[in-house]
Amino acid sequence: MARAHVEEPPQTRLSDGTIARVVPSAYTGGFELEVDGTPQSHVDLDDPTHLHFEYVARMGAVIDQLRMPGQPLTAVHLGAGALTIPRYIAATRPGSRQQVVELEQPLVDLVRENLPLPKGASIRMRIGDARAGLSRLPPAITGNVDLLVSDVYAGSQTPAHLTTLEFYREAAALLAPDGVLLINVADGAGLAFARRQVATVNAVLDHVIVLAEVQTLKGRRFGNLVVAASRTKLPTEWLPRLMAAGPHPAKVAEGNEVREFARSARIVTDADAVASPKPAASLFER
Repeated sequence: MARAHVEEPPQTRLSDGTIARVVPSAYTGGFELEVDGTPQSHVDLDDPTHLHFEYVARMGAVIDQLRMPGQPLTAVHLGAGALTIPRYIAATRPGSRQQVVELEQPLVDLVRENLPLPKGASIRMRIGDARAGLSRLPPAITGNVDLLVSDVYAGSQTPAHLTTLEFYREAAALLAPDGVLLINVADGAGLAFARRQVATVNAVLDHVIVLAEVQTLKGRRFGNLVVAASRTKLPTEWLPRLMAAGPHPAKVAEGNEVREFARSARIVTDADAVASPKPAASLFER
């Protein structure tokens, strides 16, 4: 009996030798971008407001609180993935101006070819290291960025140089007076890495909140924590209700709870930074 031909998903090799590929989502509509077997992004071309990954939905909930509903934003994204958040902003806030810094040209080409951006979206792609890319953005953007998203992963880890006091100072310099820095932090039991990240960000920006699934925030399981920070008080009035709505119970930590979360955690500097913890391979088994 002849074997049925199984078409390989579109894929490309990145500079570190890992393979990125675009595959149909097995659990919902749309597609997923995988890098070295790790799910990086989900995109629904028919509905860019569909944020399937829970930590991305938490980012979206924070973004929804910024400015007036539907008001265009000036946004900078470090790490492209499949451009899920830029697509979301383009759909929910037409007229937004967005800059994306991504290290891997082959990844950008793969995504653009197989998950094309919506027509009319003002999303400028820049190739290069995320931190170095901060200084290469248009000079007029400094002090005028409403939202800066840091979601950079090499495989399943955030590179060390994107976790430090010096890096966060460079990022904060781009923000408007009430601009918001959003960071995806992955950590496991005990949350030692996440606690240092919160302490480091809080040394640069006075107002910090943390959004996460309840068991992750308690340090009982590996997961993603969304850290939001600003020079001004963050608009959190509706976030607790949104987080409690699920699909898995989540919460917003702010004020004294954040200070307690980061208590005694050492600030990360360029001299002692390490990459984020690598999750067990079994975490991504489905």
